[in-house]
Amino acid sequence: MSTVETAGFCGHCGGPATQAGPAAQGDPATQGERPTSDAHLGCQQRLAMEPPRYCAVCRRRMKVQVTPLGWTAECSRHGRVTP
Repeated sequence: MSTVETAGFCGHCGGPATQAGPAAQGDPATQGERPTSDAHLGCQQRLAMEPPRYCAVCRRRMKVQVTPLGWTAECSRHGRVTP
């Protein structure tokens, strides 16, 4: 059973993602880790190069592992996020 949950928090800084309009529903391709507001434009640019540090659903700090081949991030409640 898999569900797509909307992003309520920024994956980089953990701050609330300001949501307005249909674009704020979260992108299933990115699993909601990218912020949807202009307030987090810098965070969005950093997330293009770095793994997310906070769960976009519950704002918990994630366990992040960076390897030469990529990265994985895991929330204790919502599971693993991969690029």
